[in-house]
Amino acid sequence: MKKNIANVLKEYRKKNNYSVKDVSFLLSERQIKAAPKTIYGWESGQSQPNADILLTLCELYNIQNILSAFGYGESIEFQISSQERALVKSYRAHPELQGAVNILLQHPVKN
Repeated sequence: MKKNIANVLKEYRKKNNYSVKDVSFLLSERQIKAAPKTIYGWESGQSQPNADILLTLCELYNIQNILSAFGYGESIEFQISSQERALVKSYRAHPELQGAVNILLQHPVKN
């Protein structure tokens, strides 16, 4: 059963012992403006954060398996660690080096 985004956000905020003001402050530290009223709106289902903000909230709330947290089932066959996630971001940020990395890892290059 898929969980409501609003309920999950509220649940994880509380699990992390954050007040709505805490979340607003933590988001502002990441250059995301979200007043407490906005966060209450997300948690009541009146509105939803955009994808980037949702991912930032998942990071703040230490949600490792996002799909599972939001009720989309366990992804047992493929999970990625925070270190692996950082490597993927670095790989994507440097397309000029991707060919060399593919060769180093003996990963076939798709055309």
